[in-house]
Amino acid sequence: MTYETSQMPLPPAARSSEDSSGRRLGWNKVPEVTVYFWIIKVLCTTVGETAADLLNEKAGLGLTGVSLLMSGLLAVVLVFQFRARTYRAGVYWLAVALISVVGTLVSDNLTDNMGVPLETTTTVFAVILAIVFVIWYRRERTLSIHHIDTTSRESFYWLAVLFTFALGTSAGDLLSERMDLGYWLSAVLFGLAIAAVALAHFKLGVDAVWSFWIAYVLTRPLGASIGDYLSQPTSDGGLGLGTVITSVLFLAVILGLVVYLSVTRKDVAQPQRVGRPS
Repeated sequence: MTYETSQMPLPPAARSSEDSSGRRLGWNKVPEVTVYFWIIKVLCTTVGETAADLLNEKAGLGLTGVSLLMSGLLAVVLVFQFRARTYRAGVYWLAVALISVVGTLVSDNLTDNMGVPLETTTTVFAVILAIVFVIWYRRERTLSIHHIDTTSRESFYWLAVLFTFALGTSAGDLLSERMDLGYWLSAVLFGLAIAAVALAHFKLGVDAVWSFWIAYVLTRPLGASIGDYLSQPTSDGGLGLGTVITSVLFLAVILGLVVYLSVTRKDVAQPQRVGRPS
């Protein structure tokens, strides 16, 4: 899915300036939503699922240890992300990959370590995500990802991303357990759901912002189903590649795409002057 908004180019001297209220004027801090965006997003989601399993089972760190480690790494990367004045593909997608792991671990800790039912975690994460959106909109008067150009908007953006991963994990696990479809059928189901969202947006005019965030949530269980299908033993319905091979394979593809985008800048939004939408 690609979403377009009107843009007003700035003169070079104004591209990194700030107005009197501290609002940045210039480059968006997140990539354009193109086919590359969705491919890398699904790949990062898959890595989030397999990497969490790998560190938990193979490294022997346990859910708590892995959660602390990955949360620390995510915090460091987000510092670099927030300090960057423009979108940087490498930093941005590293943050997404790490937040996919952390979001997965948040859900897994609640269900596996604390015994919280998936019905409860799914509901709680949905409510929290809704609250983030409400506060974001009330403060900024927009949820558009084309206007992530202030620290406030960027903070709301990453909070929303975190809870989309946590919600996607819980909702995906809940649906998989209730329907018992198996990995590849689950992947097909979530893929069709994303296709339905795209069709509703492009053909029926469903709001671009909500279409984006619904699809963003759905890519989490889609990527997890793909990761599980590739990594899990054949006796459990998977291909038996293992978490190591699956993680390395997808990380290599992500790295290749990020390097390509860093060189070509095909996903860089044009600079635009952004005021507070009315």
